[in-house]
Amino acid sequence: MEKTYNYIDLFAGASGLAEGFYNAGFKPIAHVERDENACLTIKTRIAYHYCKENNLENFYKDYYYGNIDRDKFYSAIPFDKTDSVINEEISADKFNLIISKINDTKRQIDVNEIDMIIGGPPCQAYSVRGRKANEHKKKYDQRIYYYKLYARFLRELKPKIFVFENVPGLVSFEGGYVFDDLRETFAKEGYLLDYKILNASDFGVLQDRKRIVIIGWKNEFSFSYPSFEQIKYNATVNDLLNDLPELKPGSINPPLDYSTKSNSYLDESEIRNGYKKVSLHNTRPHNTIDLEIYKRAIELWNEKHQRLNYSSLPKKLRTHKNIEGFLDRFKVVAGNANYSHTLIAHIAKDGHYYIHPDINQCRSISVREAARIQSFPDNFIFEGPRTAAFTQIGNAVPPLMANQIAHHIQKSMEN
Repeated sequence: MEKTYNYIDLFAGASGLAEGFYNAGFKPIAHVERDENACLTIKTRIAYHYCKENNLENFYKDYYYGNIDRDKFYSAIPFDKTDSVINEEISADKFNLIISKINDTKRQIDVNEIDMIIGGPPCQAYSVRGRKANEHKKKYDQRIYYYKLYARFLRELKPKIFVFENVPGLVSFEGGYVFDDLRETFAKEGYLLDYKILNASDFGVLQDRKRIVIIGWKNEFSFSYPSFEQIKYNATVNDLLNDLPELKPGSINPPLDYSTKSNSYLDESEIRNGYKKVSLHNTRPHNTIDLEIYKRAIELWNEKHQRLNYSSLPKKLRTHKNIEGFLDRFKVVAGNANYSHTLIAHIAKDGHYYIHPDINQCRSISVREAARIQSFPDNFIFEGPRTAAFTQIGNAVPPLMANQIAHHIQKSMEN
């Protein structure tokens, strides 16, 4: 029998990274996440996996289709399955509490050793956009030093391997000082490490999304950073969009029938996975000025493959005083391209940077369309209001990418 490896998921978010590891055969010990809605998302996904593995998927579908509420759905799931979700902020003050809860879970399921820790601390402090917004308050920003807390978990739980995901800007932040200190900090805990800048587009995800993935392993453990072969599909972003029902802005819908049959990309990626209806295909409302700008942006892209420059808009359409920076703030998702531009959590604030390419719909993308760009399967439910769902999706690691990373790590661990 193949060994089953376990993991602890730190800074778990909507569990995109964990979803990839789970589907590769890893089993979770605990997920630690501060956001309540994201924790509910994780619990619902844990409950889905339980239902699928125990011939109860029709019960999950009842919840997915809206036939039963969440309380009734959760009531049928063994308590210990969802108790692994620890809704706490990772901080120095809460560290001992979180460790205590993890140890309780370990005892409950009779686990002694931790194979892996996975997680991606909040990246806004390191991102190029985040640096500009944070310039005057960075000396107070504790997010910069989350890696030190991550190292404390390594010291306490002693996993064989860890996976640390973040934005590429981590390498150059503060002239490289922080990254150098990160590597030194992890080395002091007894770990060798290597890293690469990986692009989700090389893992079957229809999105240009670069991330640094650091993998560390115990000094005595025989391991090396995996080599990943590229996974490319003959597909465009429209293959993610065209089977979904057309919507107007401000549509809040129950699960809807698909508008067309599936296609090879959706089938092979398992994004569309056999359910009759699609959930969370909901859109935000837009005002008349934004809709006029969207229309111009879509026409310019579809007819000339040009991006809208904000400074070129008539004055009556400009609601921002800044016409010298961030001039591509209205951006169309390129439906006829192989990859979308990077999806980020800013989509929770407005949809201007993610405009649907169909002029007849003239809106920003829906929650489900954003989830598909991140490679989440259609039966994945994001709990909470629309804004919370967008935040969870924008911050996530694409599950398709995470799954390949997990598979290759598993192979290396078994060799």
